[in-house]
Amino acid sequence: MQERTAIPDSKINSDLLRGLLGTPMWWWVAVIVLALIVGAGVASVAITFNMGLGLWEIHRPIMWGIMIVNFVFWIGISHAGVMISAILRLSYAEWRRPVTRAAEILTVFSLMIAMVHPLIHAGRPWRLAYWFLPYDFPRGIWPSIRSPAVWDPSAIFTYLTGSSLFVLIALIPDMAVARDRTTGWRHYLYSVASLGFRGTPRQWKLQTIAGILLSGLLLPVFVSVHSIVSWDFATMVSVGGWHATIFAPYFVIGAVLSGVSAVVTVMALMRWLFHWEDYIRPEHFDALGRLLIAIAMGWLFFFVLEFFVAIYTKEPAELALREMQLFQWPYNVLFTIFIFAALIIPVPIWVSRKMRRNITVMFITSILVNVGMWLERFIIIIPSLARKQDLTFVWSTYHPSIFEISIVAASFALVGLLLLLFSKVFPLMPLFEQKEGQRFAAQIRVGRRSIPGVVREE
Repeated sequence: MQERTAIPDSKINSDLLRGLLGTPMWWWVAVIVLALIVGAGVASVAITFNMGLGLWEIHRPIMWGIMIVNFVFWIGISHAGVMISAILRLSYAEWRRPVTRAAEILTVFSLMIAMVHPLIHAGRPWRLAYWFLPYDFPRGIWPSIRSPAVWDPSAIFTYLTGSSLFVLIALIPDMAVARDRTTGWRHYLYSVASLGFRGTPRQWKLQTIAGILLSGLLLPVFVSVHSIVSWDFATMVSVGGWHATIFAPYFVIGAVLSGVSAVVTVMALMRWLFHWEDYIRPEHFDALGRLLIAIAMGWLFFFVLEFFVAIYTKEPAELALREMQLFQWPYNVLFTIFIFAALIIPVPIWVSRKMRRNITVMFITSILVNVGMWLERFIIIIPSLARKQDLTFVWSTYHPSIFEISIVAASFALVGLLLLLFSKVFPLMPLFEQKEGQRFAAQIRVGRRSIPGVVREE
């Protein structure tokens, strides 16, 4: 059921194009603050490239730090776009309409940020050419194509290409509206971006078909991307806690939980900052809250199964790792924060319909989930590497350096900055989706009462 009022097309145009045609003071303040954080991160990257990775706290045997943790996290966030736009589009979920574009561009920006982290982690990114070319011609040494490190770029680039096409195709009708409401260089820009779209029946048909086809094509890529990321870990037999067959579905459903929670965060911010109360309504948070409960329960199954596998196999290294995660400082504290933030606190809150329809509560719980899911990646990666070697005198711990923390903070600031800059050129909410939703709106009679509902297209 859609709890909405009728909104004329002229009001939809003026409301949703307000961010393009006007610039409030808070936008400038947010851009400046985020740009300063990004600048500090860029400075940290430059210093690292100049001085080397010795500035960081990674060392033997912990050679993967929070750069790789952040890489896995942002790949997870990128699953928001396909989950919201593709799966919900194919299932004709009506409540998807206000958040499809925010989810899609969040996917694109998250993938772009994620791709940068392995390059930074390399310390000398220009040497990554060795991955593609033989670096010892006389002896014919070639990179191993069996390594997941080779599969990652292929899957991520495919996902990024498909997601970008998703955004561009959905933007075409809105660019036509912006073209007709602007002058000067903006009019020329939107005329080129709209690709001659005039709203003819044939153009609408082709645009709809393209969206459905891309939705279907992206689904297998959506599953494969984080599965391949999980194989970065699962194929390392020598590292305790990583060599597990459940890692692919475990990582995928954890990524969906992170991505949908990030969409809730972005929805709440869009509603507050742009005053889109008529478009992003409590019913949308209610629907996403119910979806999050189902996803969280699926993730909990694989999380518990990971511990059961360790107990069932009784492998000493596996049991010692679980003991380390649960009882040894500082991982026990991080584990406690993670499990409370990602599961114990938010899920009981989401069970209540009243709490799901409270935007502030949903905003806070969505942030808690992603704090917990970031810590989950940390707990998967660092403790396993700390005990990688058989000999105890090479066991160690890890404390992120100020340079690593600065780069991680810059990655979050950069996503926010890109979203704000995007909102100045393109509408953050699809106009044609809102207008289409108005066409399908109807009063459905149930017994003696009429309630707002949706008439689905055939």
